[in-house]
Amino acid sequence: MRFFSNVIWLPACALVVMLAGCANQQGSPGAAGASGGRTDIVTESDEPDGRRRARLRLELASGYFEQGQTNVALDEIKQSLQADPSFGDAYNLRGLVYMRLNDIPMAEDSFRRALALNPRDADAAHNYGWLMCQQGRYSDALRMFGQAASNPNYGGRAKTLMTQGVCQVRAGQRAEAEQSLMQSYELDAGNPVTGYNLAHLLYERGELTRAQFYIRRINNSDLANAESLWLGIRTEQKLNNRSAVLQLGDQLKKRFAQSREAAAYEKGAFNE
Repeated sequence: MRFFSNVIWLPACALVVMLAGCANQQGSPGAAGASGGRTDIVTESDEPDGRRRARLRLELASGYFEQGQTNVALDEIKQSLQADPSFGDAYNLRGLVYMRLNDIPMAEDSFRRALALNPRDADAAHNYGWLMCQQGRYSDALRMFGQAASNPNYGGRAKTLMTQGVCQVRAGQRAEAEQSLMQSYELDAGNPVTGYNLAHLLYERGELTRAQFYIRRINNSDLANAESLWLGIRTEQKLNNRSAVLQLGDQLKKRFAQSREAAAYEKGAFNE
């Protein structure tokens, strides 16, 4: 991706740390309450001991993963799966760990196992789709994104539509990409990754006024970075807004002086 290129696509229930207990627990089918057909709400005491130990290990693994301690996270995941081999969330996080390690076969095996245990796991489908997209397996990737986004209980639909749009750009499906990114933007207009990729797509198509709208929203916020400022500069340059170019250029030089974007600005390389 062009904006925040180091983003790892984490499960929707936690944008920063994947917690094993993020899925909504449903009532046990056999636990009828006093009101007849209604069931008791599943509480902590209903959780099997193996699952509880697995969940706690996975919470530790999530923390280590977020801190960049990949090997420690992987060891905690192994212990989580020893406690409960049927814990799909652990396989999902294992897939993310192996993606970070660039071990594609093990990452793919992990996501497949997660989905085999729970075919409706939208987070695992999303992550597997992103893995496939990075490998150029676009049709399979888009199928996985569609599977994730179609789950009515999935809270990360905006994230998946955004990632789908990025993947469609890579596949050369620009019209479809714009549609996906627009849908994502409608659901979460505050996501700078969505806004940037939408603005960049419009910029490359020559729809400069529309690109200006989306990139200005990012650059007028605290979420601006060197890439967004540089896209804003190039957009304003093509629209002949000299004062806006100078203003954005000053921000770029002051805040990101060592960036390649600042170097390109100093050279006047607006078409790079």
